[in-house]
Amino acid sequence: MAKSKKKILLVEDDSMISSMYKTKFDAEGFEVFIADNGATGLELAKKEKPDIVMLDVILPQLDGFSVLEQIKQDKIIKNIPVIMLTNLGTEEDKKKGEAMGAAGYLVKASLTPGQVSEKIKQALKM
Repeated sequence: MAKSKKKILLVEDDSMISSMYKTKFDAEGFEVFIADNGATGLELAKKEKPDIVMLDVILPQLDGFSVLEQIKQDKIIKNIPVIMLTNLGTEEDKKKGEAMGAAGYLVKASLTPGQVSEKIKQALKM
């Protein structure tokens, strides 16, 4: 029997980037949900209860740190690992994300989708 697919929620407002990651994650056998703003991302996290959330920092409506904070305050979804995926690779942002409970902090510009996929698998211990 096929094991159920791991669910990834990708919260990313750049449709080119999200479709690139979706293609990669689909190919790796993940079930992918995409939100193009923070508010939708939070709703989807609550509804779909993904195995992992990939979260951009700069987002319309709610920024990534606000989404992370709300996920971590929600007793039902607070244990879902959240990996910040951003172009803001400042040490300050990284520390802020980790202090708020992010499972990881990846800088888009320095990683290929394949490398990001590997990080997800490590986070999910696959």
